Amino acid sequence: MAYTSLTFYIFLIVVLLCYYIMPLRARWIALLSGSVCFYLVICGNGWWVLFLTLLLTYGAGLLIGHWGRKDGEPFRRRGGLIWLIAVCAILFLLYVMKNGSFLVGGILDSSVWQNGLLVPIGISFYTLQIVSYLTDIKRGEIEAEKNFAKYALFILFFPQIIQGPIPRYGQLAGQLYQGSRFDEKKFVMGMQLILWGFFLKLMIADKAAIVVNTVFDNPEKYTGCYVLMAGTLYSIQLYTDFLACVTISQGVAGLFGITLIDNFTRPYFATSIKEFWRRWHISLSAWLRDYIYIPLGGSRKGRIRKYANLVMTFAVSGIWHGAGYKFLAWGLLHAAYQIAGEWTSRFRNKCYGILRLEEGSGTKRMLQRIGVFFWAACAWVIFRADSLRGGLRMLWSLFTVHNPWIFFDDSLLTLGLDWKEWCILAMSMIVLLFVSYEQEKGRCLRALFMERSLYCRWFVMIAAVLVIMMLGTYGFGFDAQDFIYGGF
Repeated sequence: MAYTSLTFYIFLIVVLLCYYIMPLRARWIALLSGSVCFYLVICGNGWWVLFLTLLLTYGAGLLIGHWGRKDGEPFRRRGGLIWLIAVCAILFLLYVMKNGSFLVGGILDSSVWQNGLLVPIGISFYTLQIVSYLTDIKRGEIEAEKNFAKYALFILFFPQIIQGPIPRYGQLAGQLYQGSRFDEKKFVMGMQLILWGFFLKLMIADKAAIVVNTVFDNPEKYTGCYVLMAGTLYSIQLYTDFLACVTISQGVAGLFGITLIDNFTRPYFATSIKEFWRRWHISLSAWLRDYIYIPLGGSRKGRIRKYANLVMTFAVSGIWHGAGYKFLAWGLLHAAYQIAGEWTSRFRNKCYGILRLEEGSGTKRMLQRIGVFFWAACAWVIFRADSLRGGLRMLWSLFTVHNPWIFFDDSLLTLGLDWKEWCILAMSMIVLLFVSYEQEKGRCLRALFMERSLYCRWFVMIAAVLVIMMLGTYGFGFDAQDFIYGGF
């Protein structure tokens, strides 16, 4: 039941009708019922892992909260011990589930893991969600949820269970349990988000994926500037694919009057890798900061300790993304980027001074953004490649094989897209760039759109649906591909 399937929207209509028919205080039951049905359909045989996790962590949360309310060091120690056991248990489960075939190799049949017979969908996301919930109870920032059904809804809420964003209990729980009255404005803006998500997915991500897959599946054949093209398109594909799913999630939640946090704020407009991580996958970045980096000491204990904490944090990020050395290398590479950025800041500022580029000038920002995109794209090549060695070979060919003529002859037309599809992809990316630029200036295009008349709004939305259907991947006979982060 993918977010781009007709089945999902039939299911969504049924849940919406049930939600708004039920009394306000009971509407969370409709959300819970829909979320359970949704997860059982998409998860297959892995549902029992999540069910056991819910039971154990629900009980752990109650115990942590119980001991935390009592005065005295012995009680705090008991609560801390329960927290430690619960967090270690679910993190160990995540590590074994995600890295089982990588760890055991030929000892066990790896197909058991890879085919999803044991690994529940969304385990990487809901595990971090549960860790933050238990940790916030231990810190006294929230109270443990006493109603198991409501706790299950917080974890299972179907718009965000597959790919996030990773919510915090204090931000989401109240919206889920209190119920929302029908708000026409929020409903329409939710539909706009869903439509924008479809545009990003079908007009950009899935089209770029055709070229990306062609190059990365044949690394011996495509080298040099082919890698440059594929790395650039994969950087855009990954961004638009992930942003599409999160945007659709926000739109679906908005139909129920529920607000999910933004997970991206135009990361390729960042002027440093450090800023890039404040804009990319914000819920994960904030989680790593609040539950890994700061508890390790952050930047408070000297430069060497700070760098060690950065390395540890990004190593965790790499391991979280998947099994294999390439993900660990990708995470460590981003840590190296940030450390190198601090080491070279004075040298770069001198260079900008020689070039007479003042702080805040448009040319300086443009050069910084190009640099951030290039280094991020190099890391994405390793992330996307079949192996760490394969990714390094592709990057090596980028600097050693010189074939710029592929941009001027018909070589790009052999990568899976004809010239019409290349034009559609280019125009769609221009639309994304324009919208992102307006958002960067603080303009909300959706709010401006809502100021138009009712007939104008619906005419534009219907026209956009038709354009996406005709020119998106469906229009050229392709099936919409799975969301990249959907398997997490």
